[in-house]
Amino acid sequence: MKGTSVTHRTTHSTARTTSRLGVVLAAAALGLAGCASDGAAADDTDAPAAEEVTVSDAWVKAADSGMSAAFGELTNTGAEDVTITSVSTEAAAMVEQHETVENETGEMTMREVEGGLVVPAGGTLVLEPGGNHLMLMDLTGPIEAGEEVTVTLTYADGSTADLTAPVKDYSGANESYGGGSDHDHEDADGTGDSDDMDMEG
Repeated sequence: MKGTSVTHRTTHSTARTTSRLGVVLAAAALGLAGCASDGAAADDTDAPAAEEVTVSDAWVKAADSGMSAAFGELTNTGAEDVTITSVSTEAAAMVEQHETVENETGEMTMREVEGGLVVPAGGTLVLEPGGNHLMLMDLTGPIEAGEEVTVTLTYADGSTADLTAPVKDYSGANESYGGGSDHDHEDADGTGDSDDMDMEG
């Protein structure tokens, strides 16, 4: 009887041990699945900046020669700020990212933004006459109203996006350039009253 009793306890002990082992393995499997799921979720958040930023109401100011400017709204749907590191277009030899500020004499001056313009996470960067804008310098030819200009934006992560904007006639006040350059913007940034401007593009 003693042998039978011992055998019975051993059987129960083995069953309990097997049961515990099964629970541990199941928990481990769930943990691994959770890690894999978290990893996939993390990968989903690493979308290129070019896919996180959308552009609306883009337009370019008509100009016969010299310089022009591009405007619009860039909206960042991502969770991280996005920096525009460079801009290019076949319509101009170079493109600079500018901001308009008031100098010590109260005059509005334009200057290049060091490091590039930033599209805030979950927010919008507005490019507009009298404010931030993309300056097209040394035009390769006339830019006439009714035409379209393609501009390539390069972001800090290396991704790029092409935007095609209509060209519009627009007149505004002259501004000086505060970047230590001899460039005369000749109304290129189109500052002034925008009541007559069609932003629908």
